[in-house]
Formats: sequence, structure tokens, C-alpha cells
Amino acid sequence: MKKYSYIIALLLAVVMLAGCEKYETYSDMKKKEQEAIQRFIQEQGIQVIDQTTFEAQGNKTDLAKNQFVKFTRNGVYMQIVREGCGNKLEEEKTVNVLCRFMEQNIKTGDVVVRNDVHASMSSLGSNIDVSQFLDKMSVLRNGTTITASFVSGMMYRYHGSASVPGGWLVPLNYVKIGRPENDGEETAKVRLIVPHSQGTADASSSVIPCYYELTYQRER
Repeated sequence: MKKYSYIIALLLAVVMLAGCEKYETYSDMKKKEQEAIQRFIQEQGIQVIDQTTFEAQGNKTDLAKNQFVKFTRNGVYMQIVREGCGNKLEEEKTVNVLCRFMEQNIKTGDVVVRNDVHASMSSLGSNIDVSQFLDKMSVLRNGTTITASFVSGMMYRYHGSASVPGGWLVPLNYVKIGRPENDGEETAKVRLIVPHSQGTADASSSVIPCYYELTYQRER
């Protein structure tokens, strides 16, 4: 009996050890997230600048150098592709903002969800009603603090939450939210690297960093 007890105890120890080896702590997952972000930055040839440099450049990123500014407070990286037309968000006024986007899992390289494909099809003369694919969010600005919630759209339907990723709100302090009405005017466009803590609920729970290409325009 002692011999059998010893064998059983040994087997249990082996199983427990294997389980421990497979288990990842939150710290482990965050380390892998940072490694994935740094690998993405290197592969994409991104030049990271700090906020001081960003401000000295007039709150702009140099596209020719593929610059992204890193915000130390939240870990979000941002590149302003187009500042946009119109004005920046007004103080203490709720505004509906329409977005086209692409969300990519940085760890795997897979596109998670997007609505910009439909927008491109429309520009080619497709009969698709693009408006149903635009994401609409209700946005309120109070100083530099911006809050928002999804009203409708692909992000709302796919992730099942009205909560807007914190990373999506960072650019709203730097771009203009208008509607192109004259020749040469364009919507604001940014590229973002968003750590899990500033991402969707799905990204946050799985510690997944995401890359976004995102445009903003005011609803009529």
C-alpha cells in the first residue's frame, strides 16, 4: 500500500508541476504584451518620440519619419496622419462622432474587426449603405478629460459593449472633429498602438495589445 501511495503522490506532483508550468501570471502576460509591442514597432520601422518632442513639433508627428508619440501616462502610442477639418471638440457639449476603423491583434497580426472596408467599397461605387457600418459614439469633453460611449456600429456589436476604449479618446485632444465640405478638406485620421489597459474589455481581459487605424468626423 505504501508503494502505491508513493506512486500516486508522485503522479500528483508531476501533474501539479505541469500545471504550474502552463499557468501564466498577469506579470508574465504584461511582459509578453510589451515584447509584442516592441517587436511590432521594430517591424514597422516606427520612430518613437516622447511628449516633449511631440509638443515642440506643434503636437504633430512626422509621417516621413513614421513617428509615433508615446504617452507615458497611459502607454498609448499615437501617430497623427491627418489633423482633420473644422474645430476641436467643444467644452461641456455632447457631440456625436462617427468613426471608421481597423482593429488588429498585435500579438497574432490578425485583424479582429473593421468597418473601413465597406467605406472603401462605397468609394468605388458600391451600392452598399455605408452608414450602417460607421461606428457612432457620444462624446463629452471637460477640459482635457474626455468620456464617450458607443451608440451603434461594428465595435458595439462585435465586442458587445458601449464602452469606448480609452486609447480611442487620446487623439481627441489633438485632432479636429469636423465634416469635409470643401475641396481639400479631410476627416481626422490617426494610427494607434493601444495596450490592453486602454483597449476593449476583450483586450483587457486577455492582455492583448491592439493596433488601430481610425478616422473621426462629426455627425451632421
